[in-house]
Amino acid sequence: MKTLCELLALASGQLENAGVTEYELDAWILLEHVTGISRASYLCDRDMSVSEQQEEQYMELVRRRAERIPLQQLTGEQEFMGFPFYVNEHVLIPRQDTEILVEEAGRILKGIDHARVLDMCTGSGCIIISLMKHYGAGLAVGADISEEALKVAVRNAEKNEAEVSLIKSDVFSNVRGTFDMIVSNPPYIRTAVIAELEPEVREHEPRLALDGREDGLYFYRHITEQAGSFLAAGGYLLFEIGYDQGVEVSRLLHQYGYSGVRVIKDLTGNDRVCIGKYMEE
Repeated sequence: MKTLCELLALASGQLENAGVTEYELDAWILLEHVTGISRASYLCDRDMSVSEQQEEQYMELVRRRAERIPLQQLTGEQEFMGFPFYVNEHVLIPRQDTEILVEEAGRILKGIDHARVLDMCTGSGCIIISLMKHYGAGLAVGADISEEALKVAVRNAEKNEAEVSLIKSDVFSNVRGTFDMIVSNPPYIRTAVIAELEPEVREHEPRLALDGREDGLYFYRHITEQAGSFLAAGGYLLFEIGYDQGVEVSRLLHQYGYSGVRVIKDLTGNDRVCIGKYMEE
């Protein structure tokens, strides 16, 4: 039987050879996942032997990570806005950049009593669930075209004890009622660019949630064109956007009657969120 230290070194080497960028960190997270050991315990007892069953389980996960399957799909979890979210191959893995969208939406929601909020293209449900948990809402709805994604969202709503309604809808096809806010992180990667993405994303995250068609703006157009019919006067539309899409998405919002349009940048200075206020004609 190998020791914790020996296993960690073996796994790190295999992941490094496979081209995994953060190979040492990933090797550690998988070891922690399998054995339940903490950093402090490891430092005190790194020469402790690992059972044959745990060694086999660990090295199988390392083998799969070396195939560039995302770490979060192997552990089944990703933290977002302080909450644990279950993830699998049917949903995008929640990313820190998306927390900017939630935070900006939350600032607006603080000024709206019993707000009605719709999350279009909800995926794992991380956006609408986080909004509900942190800021509350009179009504919280998540919509997605993927039945498999909605199963994940339902599981996450239960996991985080969030009162969220989840519906299958091709954009607004099955949406009913009006909302004070619509938020969305739609597919926005240009089709030609998908082939250039890291294998973890290109091969293992759902293309349906990535592909924004030829120019990456397909879903922004469709959502912006229709959103006014589902927003109360003075309601807000908020998008997560790609780093180079601020000008184009802002133009779309202006075109469809939104005022006060602004772009929020992320911590690296790239465009990340676009916000507009709907003024009914």
